[in-house]
Amino acid sequence: MSSLILPRLTRRGLLATGTAAAGVLALPAILRAGTAPVFSHGVQSGDAHAAGGMVWTRVDRPSRVLLEVSTTESFADARRVAVLNALPASDLTVKCAVDGVAPDQQVFYRFTAADLSDLNAVSQPITGRFRTAPTEKRNIRFGWSGDTAGQGWGIGPEGMKTYATMGQHELDFFIHSGDTIYADGPMKPEQEHANGVWKNTVLIPEVEKVAETLDEFRGRYKYNQMDEHVQAFCASVPFLYQWDDHEVTNNWSPGKDLSADDRYTEKSIPLLAARAGQAFHEMTPISYTPAEPGRVYRKIAYGPLLDIFMLDLRSYRDANDAGMQTEAGDGTTLLGAAQIEWLKGALKASTATWKVIASDMPIGIIVWDNAKEKRGVEAVANGDHGGPKGRELEIADLLRFIRDQKVTNTVWLTADVHYTAAHEYSPERAEFQEFAPFWEFVSGPLHAGSFGPGEMDRTFGPEVKFVKAPGAERPNLPPSEGMQFFGLVDIDAATEQMKVRLMDVGNTELWSTVLDPLRA
Repeated sequence: MSSLILPRLTRRGLLATGTAAAGVLALPAILRAGTAPVFSHGVQSGDAHAAGGMVWTRVDRPSRVLLEVSTTESFADARRVAVLNALPASDLTVKCAVDGVAPDQQVFYRFTAADLSDLNAVSQPITGRFRTAPTEKRNIRFGWSGDTAGQGWGIGPEGMKTYATMGQHELDFFIHSGDTIYADGPMKPEQEHANGVWKNTVLIPEVEKVAETLDEFRGRYKYNQMDEHVQAFCASVPFLYQWDDHEVTNNWSPGKDLSADDRYTEKSIPLLAARAGQAFHEMTPISYTPAEPGRVYRKIAYGPLLDIFMLDLRSYRDANDAGMQTEAGDGTTLLGAAQIEWLKGALKASTATWKVIASDMPIGIIVWDNAKEKRGVEAVANGDHGGPKGRELEIADLLRFIRDQKVTNTVWLTADVHYTAAHEYSPERAEFQEFAPFWEFVSGPLHAGSFGPGEMDRTFGPEVKFVKAPGAERPNLPPSEGMQFFGLVDIDAATEQMKVRLMDVGNTELWSTVLDPLRA
């Protein structure tokens, strides 16, 4: 088993370790080799807004953790935000809201830890940075993708390279569109593929079997944070996290049956989902919703040009079935009434030029629960190419609302299917025509097997403008084959145009388009 990979210095001068924090705990800062706490999995920030954001870290033992923030990399104007206790109950993680920061401000944050059994044993500091959201027009650049460490392809000799590639683009934030881990995908030291053998050079016991216990779910997140490229990217770019199926198990829904899956001794989907949800919220810097602490859907306001609506297509769904119901009711729920009501209200109230709907699953691509037998609707599309049925009823109702309320400039960003594509939806070629034209862009995987492309359902009239995928004859290509993808979005402050680029791990621009904003 490989030892932990610690953060490294990046071109931005991030301080993975430093000397400026001696004494910052207002305690005798005697650094004792081998006795002081160690930050075991880097730092992360997330859900950046105009006044702050969330920050996260983990230590290797019970510790008192000091969080400081500054507007300078030297921490000359550092202010204490909180003193936190990292305890086994949260697997030694801490996360904290940073508030009271000016809009569009570069924020440097620093953690230092003292051993709770010996407060004289003080760690070296670890730092990260993020930028708060603007309240005035400026150029914006962000990325999105999904699917990390799937199909048994783990950390190899070159690490998770797509994260390093994305780090070259100076992003304001990054949307991780789900499948943040693969709790159902055991890893082995070596895995054969068509062109050779993939070697997982880093393994820990928690990834060598399917995740069932809380510690095993936590271990999946810790494994990803062992990669040096992931650590460096997380230290410099705030994340907007959502989840999908593999955080629990493949294609999970209330109807998932694990009785015949010999890999699992725990067969209860509700219990596995509860443990997975706890791990997801502990191990990421997703913000808390006090009224619903486990809630994933939320809005991130990013100034006058952009609002981001983070959806959750997993937590509230009915069981995956044939999806052929003609009226809304039992079996048709995907987002659920409360989330739909929230989304409609938030979209209608938005005054931002662009409304990005971040969905963990695509609208028009047919995704089967049982891909081999082509049965069971896993996403939205049911494959009959007719009027809305099943889960399509929720989407039809939402699209009709967007049209009727004159909500302009909605763009859907998604992942899940392990290839990249651009889809333009138009009522002129759709079976259901009560909506305004819109775009859906697909990206991923970040570091997982490549598949596709999938068949498109014609209900909402999609036209495939671009697709890159390995093809059905070459499924589950490893990351070394180069079929790893992410998307970039640029919004120009002067023209308010949105440019979308589909990129690969080699930093090649595969396709792009420029969207002109419509005026209400």
